[in-house]
Amino acid sequence: MKNKKLQGNVRDAAFSILWAVENKQAYSNLLLHQTIQSYGIADKNKGLLTEITYGTLQHQMTLDYYLEPYLKGKIEPWVKTLLRLSLYQIVYLDRIPAHAVVHEAVEIAKRRGHGGVASVVNGVLRSIQRNGVRSFNTISDPIEKVSIETSHPAWMIKRWSEQFGMEKAREMALENNKIPAQTVRVNMVKATVEEVIEMLESEGLEAVPSHLVPECLVVTNGQPAKSTTFEKGFITIQDESSMLPVYGLQLEPGMKVLDMCAAPGGKTTHIAEKMNNQGSLFAMDLHQHKVKMIDETATRLGHTIIETATGDSKESVDRFGEEQFDRILVDAPCSGLGVIKRKPDIKYTKKEEDFSRLHEIQSELLHQAAKLVKKDGIVVYSTCTVDAVENRGTAERFLKEHPEMEKIQVSLPEALGKKNSGFVQIFPQDFGSDGFFIAAFRKKA
Repeated sequence: MKNKKLQGNVRDAAFSILWAVENKQAYSNLLLHQTIQSYGIADKNKGLLTEITYGTLQHQMTLDYYLEPYLKGKIEPWVKTLLRLSLYQIVYLDRIPAHAVVHEAVEIAKRRGHGGVASVVNGVLRSIQRNGVRSFNTISDPIEKVSIETSHPAWMIKRWSEQFGMEKAREMALENNKIPAQTVRVNMVKATVEEVIEMLESEGLEAVPSHLVPECLVVTNGQPAKSTTFEKGFITIQDESSMLPVYGLQLEPGMKVLDMCAAPGGKTTHIAEKMNNQGSLFAMDLHQHKVKMIDETATRLGHTIIETATGDSKESVDRFGEEQFDRILVDAPCSGLGVIKRKPDIKYTKKEEDFSRLHEIQSELLHQAAKLVKKDGIVVYSTCTVDAVENRGTAERFLKEHPEMEKIQVSLPEALGKKNSGFVQIFPQDFGSDGFFIAAFRKKA
């Protein structure tokens, strides 16, 4: 339990999260929920806590660039974390008076350090207030400039610029620093979109239909995960882009379907809804606690066709036998570079050497899927990343190694158009949703 005086203290709570991310490599999204509970953060302040925590992480490299000229001598790592948190509020949040931010930073420094530290924190922040932050124009190297400006590692900007061009790389990095939209998927087995909008409105939430996905709603006000509408299984929290792979499966009621990497169950339950809860749907994941999450979600939504199993999907053929499924979804483990907006710490924890290892895992999963799918059946491969090696590279390797499979157009909602090459890459800046890749293959009859 925190000191009673700190109960409800938003900035101290944000500091605790940021220091755990920095010092213990903790996950910010998991810590946020725990910290809200342990600090007893009031509902009205949860948005601010989320904003200053994620905002500081999103702009971390930029904040360090701004701080650098003002830091003299050795400074303890936790003090730098506190300065980042405070400077983020001064630079990026107009509605918080700078004097209030400085005062709170000094108080945190006193509690966690001593008077000398508090004096340093006060001096640095007041100097920046007087003199302002330095320009990016002093950086001559274009990769480094975009890296610092957008707070993305230089290797990431270089990789994206080589794959997609510098302009697209910069656009993507800037988009990653924006606040993500809150979107939900309507359980069409239970209700219509219009009915769910009314349900949410009756609870004080505001929602509008998505322009991309017919069963998606954009929640503009309120917390859908705490609503009775959610509790009773009328909605699932899910990003718009994440709903698209299931469209590629071209599902019909009565089919036999496998979701090879199913946790936490968002796409699994979407599949069940597209099948009108009729047929057979097998959902696998490597970890028992994650399989439990699928079961819980399926129960909440009322889907009865889902059968879950714990196990390594790279051994699926041994479990099920060959040519058993009409449709297979391989939503593969990936670098996650398409969801940086939701998980900003990804930018600083991923390493370039991760890609080749993930590429091998993805290829092995698709190899299993090729054996498991029936003739004339469809396999959809998807990732929540934007990397060309994991996406197009993995898909092209699959086609080369499996002549029995052919690339087909990805079936998508009407708003996204009918025609595509069979490889669909959605960038975060395209629609303000997550970055996603989708490829569809049919087994030749």
